[in-house]
Amino acid sequence: MAVSAPDETLEVAGSTKVKRPFSRRRFKQGLTGYLFALPWLIGFVVFTLWPMLYSLFTSFTRYNIIGDPRWIGLRNYENIIFNDPSFLRALENTFWMVVVKTPIVIVAALTIAILLNLDVPGARGFRTIVYLPNVLSGVAAIFLWQWILAPNGLFNAGLDLIGVRGPAWFTDPAWTKPGLVVMSTWWIGSQVLIYLASLKGIPKSLYEAAEIDGANGWAKTRYITLPMLSPTTFFLVVTSIIGTFQIFETAFIIAGAAGRDVALGGPGQSLLFYVFYLYNRAFGKVGAGGLQMGYASALAWILFVIILIVTLVQLWLARRWVHYETDGR
Repeated sequence: MAVSAPDETLEVAGSTKVKRPFSRRRFKQGLTGYLFALPWLIGFVVFTLWPMLYSLFTSFTRYNIIGDPRWIGLRNYENIIFNDPSFLRALENTFWMVVVKTPIVIVAALTIAILLNLDVPGARGFRTIVYLPNVLSGVAAIFLWQWILAPNGLFNAGLDLIGVRGPAWFTDPAWTKPGLVVMSTWWIGSQVLIYLASLKGIPKSLYEAAEIDGANGWAKTRYITLPMLSPTTFFLVVTSIIGTFQIFETAFIIAGAAGRDVALGGPGQSLLFYVFYLYNRAFGKVGAGGLQMGYASALAWILFVIILIVTLVQLWLARRWVHYETDGR
């Protein structure tokens, strides 16, 4: 006859569960677990939770780091939404990048991953080449692309060979953002590897059954590959959009190298993205609207709300096109 331990859940009449009594062993086990997690919990509270709460407080104040925060209520938010044309310009530039860059990067990564998934000689070498740019320093790669996309650079030289006159990518306001989109394809190695891992997880029996039914290459891609990759695509779309909303480093370096005041956001404010503008408000020159920490905190929380809303919309839309193996669709 089995005897239950004193710290286990007791069953009465085969189904009714009785709450386990207090046990020193269970208490010690729980305490040990919390002690192991304590360094992370302390780091989260000190370096994440407290700064977030403090920035929420300062967003309702006038604060310039030097003096104490002075409560002004919703005035920062009112000025941002109704009286700040630079805010609208930064939001417009950022949404342009989100709408244009995200699908291009996703489609390019998926296409390259499907090609690398083919059993061809040298496939491993090509995978290394595709991921290699992600290992390089971001700043060094940006300067490299400034040279490639210069008016007389390597990219325009290649266009000249086919009779196309290349634009002045980072000096013409109409071409600065397309230039960033072209540059973004340099770092799609991580997305390619994620897609490649997902492709390896698709059972080959599905393709064999489709071939027996007479399906061609496009039919197998449409009805097997894309639906099976939809969870991965959803993950990459969400993370790519969040990352694009926070674009800063490339715009900051290119705008500074353009020979203009960085706070202006490059030629015609075409590189004035949201986080770039937030940085200028927080750490820019005093005469140019800088050192306004309360104003910058309000900008940060508005961005948080925008990203939250966009993510929730994506979660709602995901029910229509994301297919999981356990959902029965």
